[in-house]
Amino acid sequence: MRKTISVDLRERILASYDNDEGTRPEIALRYRVSLGLVKKLLQQRRRTGDIAPRHRFSGRKPKIKPEHHRQMRALLGKKPDMTLAELRDEIALDCTLPAIHYVLGKMGLTFKKKRSGPASRTARTSSGRVASGGGSSKASIRRGLSSSTSRGPKRT
Repeated sequence: MRKTISVDLRERILASYDNDEGTRPEIALRYRVSLGLVKKLLQQRRRTGDIAPRHRFSGRKPKIKPEHHRQMRALLGKKPDMTLAELRDEIALDCTLPAIHYVLGKMGLTFKKKRSGPASRTARTSSGRVASGGGSSKASIRRGLSSSTSRGPKRT
């Protein structure tokens, strides 16, 4: 991980450049920093007049801004069962569904849906034990064949 260089070192680098104590590559070599750092320092000073580290400005900017948070809260207050996709379309956001999910979590809004459909047909319906093995002669669901023919050739 790269460390931020101190403001003191930044000032010395820029003072050397201002006093014509060498070219950019020579100054970078003297202070054991990259040529890119020297160039960025000069550029930053020219643009902003400041040479302090600018970590707070780095990184990707959020697509979901505070005004979107207010809109989401209002929409979910009116219609709490909106899906993430509906919420994204309603606000016209250009982001992924997981991004909306994470923002809602940070806002303290849960997004758990209630079951609205019938119970699953594959769920256990009785507590009784069922014999395993499928030894019945009913037709196979997959191929419509009887269970004795769906196992392959009989061995004798």
